[in-house]
Amino acid sequence: MSNVVIIDYGAGNVQSVKFALERLGVQAVQSADAEVIKSADKVIFPGVGEARSAMEVITKMGLDKVIPALEQPCLGICLGMQLMCSFSEERDTPCLDIFQEKVKKFNIQHKVPHMGWNTVSIKDSKLLKGIADNASFYFVHSYYVPVGKYTIGVSDYGHEFSAIMQKDNFYGCQFHPEKSAINGSKLIKNFLEL
Repeated sequence: MSNVVIIDYGAGNVQSVKFALERLGVQAVQSADAEVIKSADKVIFPGVGEARSAMEVITKMGLDKVIPALEQPCLGICLGMQLMCSFSEERDTPCLDIFQEKVKKFNIQHKVPHMGWNTVSIKDSKLLKGIADNASFYFVHSYYVPVGKYTIGVSDYGHEFSAIMQKDNFYGCQFHPEKSAINGSKLIKNFLEL
């Protein structure tokens, strides 16, 4: 089985990601060590919380240089995906600039955060193999990435936004696959098989 590293910078939903991997028979390593991360076959970059404080920790650890330079498959989850973008409106935060997109605050009639199950309309991608179009996933977020050239999955909450993104070896999902039952488990399995 591949050597999977979960980037542990203190702002991730690391335990629930680790349990989701264990359910698939994978023992992942939690680490913030650059060499450990770089030597992984697959890297998962989770995130929960607030963009600026997360970026401050990532920068202090030197991971702002490590993450964008990764060449193996890397999956950003929730805040992790947002931090892979160029900039977040959340406290005007410069991010990792992997996806050249700006993260915006929901300015809609609906209740924010967008929280709970929502459907995702998906494009053809190895990450989404065997997952039906309009499958449901579990979301919790107040900021979103607009639909753009890296979008491979679209969800709608007041308006359409990027639910899944891909650029080269980098993937991101705005929802929590580790909390998304069978569809989330399938997505993680597909990621591990990339």
